Amino acid sequence: MARWAVLITAAAVLAGGWPAAAGEQSMTVYVGTYSQRGSRGIYVLKLDGATGTLTDTGLAQAAHNPSYLAVHPGGKFLYCVNEDGGKAHGGVTAFAIDPDTGGLSELNRVSSEGDGPCYVSLDATGRQALVANYGSGHVAALPVGPDGRLGAATAVVHHQGQGANPQRQEHAHAHSIRVDPTNRFIFACDLGLDQIRSYRLDLAGGTLAPNDPPAFAAAPGAGPRHLDWHPNGQLAFVIDELDNTLMSLRYDAAKGALTPIQTVGTLPADFHGRSSCADVHVHPNGRFVYGSNRGHDSLVVYAVDPDSGRLTYVQHVSSGGRTPRGFVIDPSGRWLLAANQDSDNVVVFAIDAAGGQLTTTGQSLHLPAPVCLKVKP
Repeated sequence: MARWAVLITAAAVLAGGWPAAAGEQSMTVYVGTYSQRGSRGIYVLKLDGATGTLTDTGLAQAAHNPSYLAVHPGGKFLYCVNEDGGKAHGGVTAFAIDPDTGGLSELNRVSSEGDGPCYVSLDATGRQALVANYGSGHVAALPVGPDGRLGAATAVVHHQGQGANPQRQEHAHAHSIRVDPTNRFIFACDLGLDQIRSYRLDLAGGTLAPNDPPAFAAAPGAGPRHLDWHPNGQLAFVIDELDNTLMSLRYDAAKGALTPIQTVGTLPADFHGRSSCADVHVHPNGRFVYGSNRGHDSLVVYAVDPDSGRLTYVQHVSSGGRTPRGFVIDPSGRWLLAANQDSDNVVVFAIDAAGGQLTTTGQSLHLPAPVCLKVKP
């Protein structure tokens, strides 16, 4: 399938306010996809930090259903889940990154210890990979060797129970797993249980022990999906797939405990169609939080009060395609890239420095079934 990019310099679109030197380097962006409509695996893009120009440089590595990616903190390795289910467990694959081309070389693949793995992340030291299995409700910890290779799981936890929605919450559905800013606690959003499970991480032994408290309870039928941390380490934001809400939470890093501050809607009040949330990210400056809506096909923007944690509505903007799933904000905070799964395109937005608003740059790069975007540090 042919790929194309409309390469329009977006500097004129960006409302001023960023430092002149910010984000001027070229950045490598990896795209995870589903194996459909001609997708062959993981693709690699180049983002010009000064202009926001996005260029497709081709296939980084063939892989089956590499739907979620994680880059090692050292920048030398990349990991993907292979989202398979049924009788055989899914997998997690490790790759070495070519520092010159951004290409990937497979190192090894291990079991995800569950069905339908949908999320992988690493702890801050890069010694443990963490995986969430949506299909079976398992979460697992996988040791990472100095050479980037994955070892067999040292901890596997099977979530049990069900939620309020009989069609979507018939049993546990672990949807994401993240380490906290102190690298001491692990948080797993379980869509099926309406819970955010909390574990104590033992780096040496690779164990996941239930924390006290063991979980934060979301509203019945909310379906918590993804979590992101505020740069101050005192706030967390969780996007709920099923009831289309965004939660602002206070974080007690000493106890590993979350408490609610505010819950807001991700959809316009006058929208009555079908939609579900997907991804959430906090701006690097901590002043804004962004979420994606699949069905309404939009990105929502809220301003964040870093002291109170309360949210103020800023904007809805079209994602520039159908079914925006994952998106990423570049480290400088100038650009947001959105992956539209069902229209096969990645769209670039400029971020206003003062108000957080998104403005399309006119760039839409064609890639089949894109669902996850990660920038290499």
